[in-house]
Amino acid sequence: MSNSIRPWRDIYRRKSRQIHVGKVAVGGDAPISVQTMTNTPTTDVAATVAQIRRCEEVGVDIVRVSVPDRESSAALKDIVAQVNVPVVADIHFHYQRAIEAAQAGAACLRINPGNIGSAERVREVVKAARDHGCSIRIGVNAGSLERHLLEKYGEPCPEAMVESGLHHMKLLQDNDFHEFKISVKASDVFLAAAAYQGLADACDAPIHLGITEAGGLMSGTIKSAIGLGNLLWMGIGDTLRVSLSADPVEEVKVGFEILKSLGLRHRGVTIISCPSCARQGFDVIRTVSALEERLAHVQTPMSLSIIGCVVNGPGEALMTDIGFTGGGAGSGMVYMAGKQDHKMDNARMVDHIVELVEARAAEIEAERAKIAAE
Repeated sequence: MSNSIRPWRDIYRRKSRQIHVGKVAVGGDAPISVQTMTNTPTTDVAATVAQIRRCEEVGVDIVRVSVPDRESSAALKDIVAQVNVPVVADIHFHYQRAIEAAQAGAACLRINPGNIGSAERVREVVKAARDHGCSIRIGVNAGSLERHLLEKYGEPCPEAMVESGLHHMKLLQDNDFHEFKISVKASDVFLAAAAYQGLADACDAPIHLGITEAGGLMSGTIKSAIGLGNLLWMGIGDTLRVSLSADPVEEVKVGFEILKSLGLRHRGVTIISCPSCARQGFDVIRTVSALEERLAHVQTPMSLSIIGCVVNGPGEALMTDIGFTGGGAGSGMVYMAGKQDHKMDNARMVDHIVELVEARAAEIEAERAKIAAE
């Protein structure tokens, strides 16, 4: 059954205008991009480049780098030259850092125009962004709202965050600059979700999603999946970052998994596996862990079912490209394109499945290349 006749699976994305962060389109009909941020000292060029390259390996679209001082903006030029993804310069207060970052090759400047200083300084930053082909992200955060908004509303609230965002947008629009996206982040899921909904109704700017300071790998993943997942399901969001107290590579992986679970991005192998029980014909948990690690390099979209027994295994295999269902006597059944294909010993199962996935990925890529050449 095709998605076109299953309206309960359709996500209708909010209509936003499109901008570019370097070579990556954000907004409009562009795929929702996945971002992360380095946590190495920016002045340590080698370490920062190495971290970005590891993120590139798992598919990151955009990487943000903090630029707190002149030494960091000087290092940024070397970093940009050595990586393959657009780099966003994270600027908080000093307008000169933003100008230096634009000159150094940043694809985007993350700022709050209201924190930059006078109207003249905002104009200088906008001019630098325009001259060097930079876009801008307006980053509103519940933890750093302007004092007058806190006095007006009494506390951080969705209305205060949206008002702050619209004010910052106007500072750019008054300078005839429209190549910007905007975020209204909070660590509270309810506050962030309500603020993003209000922002989505109030403007057509591309929206950067994030639940800021979400927590560690497990707690932050769950919190982000709930907050970002609900917003994405409502059609809100053009780019996202999962903020974890963890390796930036994990942020990228979680971001893609959230998008894949909603059918919004298709990259790599999606493994459908059972939680395992006493019926399992092999060690499901250990097998899935091994397959996740060994198939991380595969970028071709593909589905793989790993089910411990025949209760749900055949049914799941019907809907996946490749499947394995546990049986008895130390072997299980391999499914190809939903059909029983051959038996395989449990001892050789992992190696065999990796070979099948890699071979199928090569076939798909060859088919794509052939179509593109015609």
